[in-house]
Amino acid sequence: MKYIYITILSLIMLSVTSCEEYTDLTPKGALVVETAEQFHEMVSLPNRGYPINNFQYLSDDQWMKESNVIGVTPNINTINFTFDETVDRVSMINNSSFYNQAYTYINRWNTIISLVDDSKGDGSIKELAKAEAKIFRAYDHFLLVNHYAKGYDPKTAATDGGICIMDKFDLEAQPEKSTVAQVYDFIQKDIEDALPYLQEKPLDVYHPSLAFAYAFKAKVHLFKREIAKAKEAAEKSLSFNNQIFDMVAYNAQGGPNVVSVPAANNIEVLSYQYMTGYNEMNFAYQYIISPELRMLFGTNDARFNLFFNTTSTTNLDQGSNTAYWATTYTKYFYSTVGMKTTEVYLMLAECYAREDKLTEAVAVLNTLRAKRILSGIVNLDVPTTRKETMELVINERRKELMFGFNRFFDLKRLNTETEYAKTITRLFPLVNKTVPQKTYTLLPNSRLYIIPFPLAALTKNPKLTLNTDEKVPF
Repeated sequence: MKYIYITILSLIMLSVTSCEEYTDLTPKGALVVETAEQFHEMVSLPNRGYPINNFQYLSDDQWMKESNVIGVTPNINTINFTFDETVDRVSMINNSSFYNQAYTYINRWNTIISLVDDSKGDGSIKELAKAEAKIFRAYDHFLLVNHYAKGYDPKTAATDGGICIMDKFDLEAQPEKSTVAQVYDFIQKDIEDALPYLQEKPLDVYHPSLAFAYAFKAKVHLFKREIAKAKEAAEKSLSFNNQIFDMVAYNAQGGPNVVSVPAANNIEVLSYQYMTGYNEMNFAYQYIISPELRMLFGTNDARFNLFFNTTSTTNLDQGSNTAYWATTYTKYFYSTVGMKTTEVYLMLAECYAREDKLTEAVAVLNTLRAKRILSGIVNLDVPTTRKETMELVINERRKELMFGFNRFFDLKRLNTETEYAKTITRLFPLVNKTVPQKTYTLLPNSRLYIIPFPLAALTKNPKLTLNTDEKVPF
């Protein structure tokens, strides 16, 4: 029987600088993990963080305060915000917290998957621990491939460069980079292997539920344009949890300044991950939304009216028509990089739209809007074309799935389809009169959408190569 010694610090805070590295296992100051129950408990990892700072300003939904751009030495934020393809991004991203943390989590899941069978305890608990770890391993690979590679395109995925797949506990592993198609195949196999063993009500909220697993399955199928399978998985997820938090009723109660909705009380949440940590929205002044997104909300949307500040003279440029999330996590927990039921509804609506079931698609959107729109037009009319219906779905996704990865990932996947590709234009500055106003443009096929691997990882693993035409400085 094998057992391992694992330090709490190494499992939660370890920095991984290349995708072939694993945590050291050492008996010094460690806990002994030797039973199936202990391995199962290891799946629970509160405060999982997935920073978005490598790409957040490429999204047309986010904005920067003008003083953080004008006259500032170029950095990854200003480069992304001004869509500057001439700058060497590789040298600017020496390390990446997102990259390090995602592979650290994968290392944890591989530890469980590889070693739990040799532990003491009930076989069913071992299968459950492996299944939960596989779902999370698939989720982390999904985030990585959509970060560092081209959006999935059925025509090119088999040759598009992807990421390193980490599929086993091996201290000496030096993996080759896989293609986008290979990564998606791996993700889908992990999901299918896990589903038979997962629970509707897991041990705690940091373990994956069946509702989350089927939601994630739907998302992977949707990104691959496997529409019938995505719809089936979305419906299955909603059979376990179809609750939508009623923001219209919440507004009538007085909103977050009167009634707090902490994470445990938000009935929509399917998985608890964060951009930075569970208290991330305490720093939400960093998350300014663009004038375009603010206009999309209009004047009667609870998602905007309840939570955003439009008047700050400290955090906003007056006259820019921007706004920032001004509600702390203790008053209202807003899921960013995790999944929630409303995303499942929106995936279902997109599936209907893509199947030309336009009435059904709009009916799903209206189910969500009934809990979001305070007055005026709640129920949308059914358009006459698929493209117009998809536009309604995409706009609703932008308003419902703010911050985090969703809009960036959506732009990447939709840009692989001519019908839905978007050229983003950004007029800047909007207020400052001391510098010329310019229009910045981000084309659908821009290499900026593919984030370079961090230089530290490229240095340590010669098999890891960039997925763009940029050059490494060695």
